[in-house]
Amino acid sequence: MRPIQFLTVAVLAVLAACAPQQQQDNGQAVLDNIFARKSVRTYTDQPVSAEQIETLMRAAMAAPSGMNVQPWRFVVVSDQTVKEQIAGRNAMIAKAPVAIVVCGQTMLREDTPNGNWTADCAAATENLLLAAEAIGLGAVWTAAYPYEDRMNGIIDALGLPDDVKPYCVVPVGYPGGDEQPKDKWKPENIHYDRW
Repeated sequence: MRPIQFLTVAVLAVLAACAPQQQQDNGQAVLDNIFARKSVRTYTDQPVSAEQIETLMRAAMAAPSGMNVQPWRFVVVSDQTVKEQIAGRNAMIAKAPVAIVVCGQTMLREDTPNGNWTADCAAATENLLLAAEAIGLGAVWTAAYPYEDRMNGIIDALGLPDDVKPYCVVPVGYPGGDEQPKDKWKPENIHYDRW
């Protein structure tokens, strides 16, 4: 065997040996991120970059969607006046560098409601929150749906079309405090085979 062939075979053998460990490490990193996620309600003045926002949007749009309809729509708000308009009584939205309004298209067609829009938007929101945690940002889920007063204020402020409803607002920024994840593990909430 020539030296270059030996080297190639050796490199491939090392990569093959490392693959299961790397897969295990990647899996643990995902679990660590899930367990580290926390609701961040205070933020520094440090801006959130366009690249970070795109990462959050890509993660949100990677969520599962019933029948792959993907009804989610997003409004990224950095204008202070608009943030104050959508904040209502929720000051943390106005104080965050960016607020992402997760919306859902409520109709499949003109005459067919989309019954899955809230579930799909919830999945997209969770992906967004996990991505924020993964890239060192803080975020929190603040409900809009099903509260008519909150939804109407957001609809008016953003000029949403009739078939698009705000699901939630996610303020995003660099954490300004020392929030910690909550341990929500409750084995008594699990049932096997039957209730």
